[in-house]
Amino acid sequence: MRCISYGGGVQSTALCVLATQGKIKAEAALFANVGDDSEHPSTVKYVRDVMRPWCSDRGLLVHETKRVMRDGSVETLLDRLVRDTRSVPIPLRMHPSGAPGRRSCTQTWKIKVITKWLKAHGVTKENPATVLIGFSTDEAHRASNRTPSDYEIPEHPLLDLRLSRTDCKAIIKRAGLSVPPKSACWFCPFHRPANWERMRRDDPEMFGRVAELERMLIERRKSLGKSPMYMTRFGQPIDEAIMERQPDLVGLDAPDTDSCDEGYCWT
Repeated sequence: MRCISYGGGVQSTALCVLATQGKIKAEAALFANVGDDSEHPSTVKYVRDVMRPWCSDRGLLVHETKRVMRDGSVETLLDRLVRDTRSVPIPLRMHPSGAPGRRSCTQTWKIKVITKWLKAHGVTKENPATVLIGFSTDEAHRASNRTPSDYEIPEHPLLDLRLSRTDCKAIIKRAGLSVPPKSACWFCPFHRPANWERMRRDDPEMFGRVAELERMLIERRKSLGKSPMYMTRFGQPIDEAIMERQPDLVGLDAPDTDSCDEGYCWT
C-alpha cells in the first residue's frame, strides 16, 4: 500500500495533486482528524468541501479517520484536554525557558489512529505501507527528526523533487484549487507568535477560546501543585503576551525552533 499522510495543509495538498496527475504514486490519502472541535475549522472545511470531492473525481480517495474508543465513542483532543485532570497532551511552553513540554497529541490522535487504519487494511510489520510525507525543501530537517512507526516506510516526494513550500502553492494553484490554510489545531502551542497575533486580530472569538483554555489548564496545574505552562514561549498568559508584543509584529514572524516533526500536522 502507498498512501499520503494528508495533514490538510499546503505540502500534503500538493502531494495529493501530484498523485492525481500521476507524478507520484499513491492509492489513498489519510487524514487523521483529531476532532471537529480541535482541528482548525478552516482545515476541516477545506478537506471535506474541497479536497475530498476534488480528489475523488480524479481517482484518489481521501479517508478521514478518528480516534475511536472501545465502546465505539469518538474521543477528540479537546475532550481529553477538558476532562483529564492529571496530564496535558499538547506541548504547552515551560517557564522560564519557553521550551515545549512533553506531548502525546500526535502519537495518540494521529500516528496510532493511522496505524490502526493501516492494520485494518492488511498492513503488517512484515509488509509495511509506504507513507508519503509532505516535508518540503525549506523544512528538510523535519524528515531527519521523524521516527517512523513499525508499520510504515516513509518517503519524501517533495524532497526528492526538490519542491519548496512556494512550489507547492504554485502546484495547487495551477490545478485550479485555492491554497489551503496552515493545518494545525486552533490551540496548538507550536503556532508562531505572529499566527497568534493574526488570530487575535482577525478571529477574536477563537483567540478568546484559546486564552480561556490556557487559563483552565494553568488553574488545573496550580491545583496539582505544579508550575504554570503557557501557549507561547513568553512565560505569561497569551492574552497578555500577544497584546504586549503588538508593536513588534515584524519580529513576531521569526520562526520557532520547535515544531512537530511527525508529518501528520503542519503539512
